[in-house]
Amino acid sequence: MKMFFEVLLIIIAVVILIYLSFYFSKTLFAPATQQSSQNQVCFGSKCFSVELAKTEAERDKGLMYRKELDKNKGMLFIFDKEGIYPFWMKNTLISLDQIWVDSNDKVVFISQNVQPCKNLICPSIFPTVKAKYVLEVNAGVCQEIGLKVGGALTINIR
Repeated sequence: MKMFFEVLLIIIAVVILIYLSFYFSKTLFAPATQQSSQNQVCFGSKCFSVELAKTEAERDKGLMYRKELDKNKGMLFIFDKEGIYPFWMKNTLISLDQIWVDSNDKVVFISQNVQPCKNLICPSIFPTVKAKYVLEVNAGVCQEIGLKVGGALTINIR
């Protein structure tokens, strides 16, 4: 009888593992929702169509596994409240500029030309100030448009 329960527990564990692996593979590798045409972040006259990462799962996935990011596009990570939000480049395939923005829509920290991490353990980028948003765009954008800490932006999201 004891052996029956052990086998049953193993079967249940295998079924759960299979289910979880299918669930997470769909979540991690599914294309992002197409919401970028409605959502924009603008620095003066330079605007970026952005995908939103509002939930913990969306923020965890971010731009992972993307082979490219169209010019003038990005991802806006939205947090419930201002805080120190470190980012890393695990499973990210493209170089990015990362821009931390406070609740007053002011740029408070920038990390430019952040390279993909190909190692098992990836370093995090720790901002030194609190932010409510983080915008990721293609590497080189901050330099191209002259964006600096203290710059203002306009966030138009639905």
